[in-house]
Amino acid sequence: MALLKKFDFGSGGVQAGYQQVLPSTLYTKERGYGILSKSPVQAVSREGTDALRSDYITSKEPFYFAVDLPEGNYEVTVLLGDQQGTSMTTVKAESRRLMLEEVQTPSGKVEAHTFTVNVRTPRISETESIRLKSREIVYLNWDNKLTLEFNNIRPCVAGIEIRKVEDVLTMYLAGNSTVVDQEYEPWAAWGQMIPRFFKPGVVVTNYAESGESLKAFMGERRLEKILSVIKPNDYLFIEFAHNDQKPGSSHVEPFTTYKDMLKLYIAEARERGAIPVLVTSMHRRNFDEEGKIINTLGDYPEAVRQTAEEENVALIDLNAMSREFYEALGPEKSKKAFVHYPAGTFPGQDTELKDNTHFSTYGAYELAKAVVEGIKKNNLQLTDYLREDVKPFDPANPDPVESWKLPQSPDVTVVKPDGN
Repeated sequence: MALLKKFDFGSGGVQAGYQQVLPSTLYTKERGYGILSKSPVQAVSREGTDALRSDYITSKEPFYFAVDLPEGNYEVTVLLGDQQGTSMTTVKAESRRLMLEEVQTPSGKVEAHTFTVNVRTPRISETESIRLKSREIVYLNWDNKLTLEFNNIRPCVAGIEIRKVEDVLTMYLAGNSTVVDQEYEPWAAWGQMIPRFFKPGVVVTNYAESGESLKAFMGERRLEKILSVIKPNDYLFIEFAHNDQKPGSSHVEPFTTYKDMLKLYIAEARERGAIPVLVTSMHRRNFDEEGKIINTLGDYPEAVRQTAEEENVALIDLNAMSREFYEALGPEKSKKAFVHYPAGTFPGQDTELKDNTHFSTYGAYELAKAVVEGIKKNNLQLTDYLREDVKPFDPANPDPVESWKLPQSPDVTVVKPDGN
């Protein structure tokens, strides 16, 4: 595991072998690394002989650190804390992937926390690339660098070490807007929440995109990209239905062409020694008069269940678990799991946001916990890499929405993602 990049944050002494990062060390293409922030950041220096841990950079608002890196998987260690105070930091990577949740350090302590993150490009070969949608061009997932967001009430960043790693278990995600790394608040999906639950050694690589169907995912060469990099014993999680069921060029019938295409994905993964996992799509928020969920996905979830049995593939029944989750919250409270916000909640939002398909950060987080339960139930090797603080999750008894919180990232849009 070759050491690649080391950064010492703050205005005090600089640790040998590290590059200093000051509040004025702003990211430029020429420098290849630096801070990105819409609000001021401050350097704090404490007395001490440890140059790396005796100073740090902090801010009252979220700030970013970016570094140019080639495509690959990276083990990132962040040093968080204050030798004369407390800190609380949430770390997201790239397009709001949750990596570290609410890390609290006691007064006087600087702690090292490590996670594994994927950096990728659309490039498949010298001449071929994923056909990105125009909106994706500016997404942090595709910009040839690693971007880390430091958030929460008092993030104190003393240092960062980045090592490229080859021998990690990769969890590839193929799906739509309910899986994707949503670039902007207040939208979210389970695929960008699930990295938080894994220790170093597992990396989540999310190729899902809003509006995708099984056909479109192939047509835009997203599956081809996955298949060009997937390794033996890696995992390919497959979740589609919301867009496949709609009329149009991407439509497939559930018990015929839909199953055939699922089996094609499965065969392609197995041909490369990888392990396919089928995930049934979660319900939309649609209640009857008795507070029970109405199925709007037709026969597609059942077709996934049948395919899993026929192909002897692990099945995560997120469809069934989402029903339990929504019904436990009830018709009114379940709005908190989706993007339901009154007018004026976000800049430029003149009308109410009312979306019963796409999730808030709370809803996405709870569904990610449901997927983790599915991973454990299937006894996948990924279970060995779950963080020690991962507790059993019962979707019929979700985390209380009243006490749940995740710091909001700075960039917001009121434009609904593709798909419904």
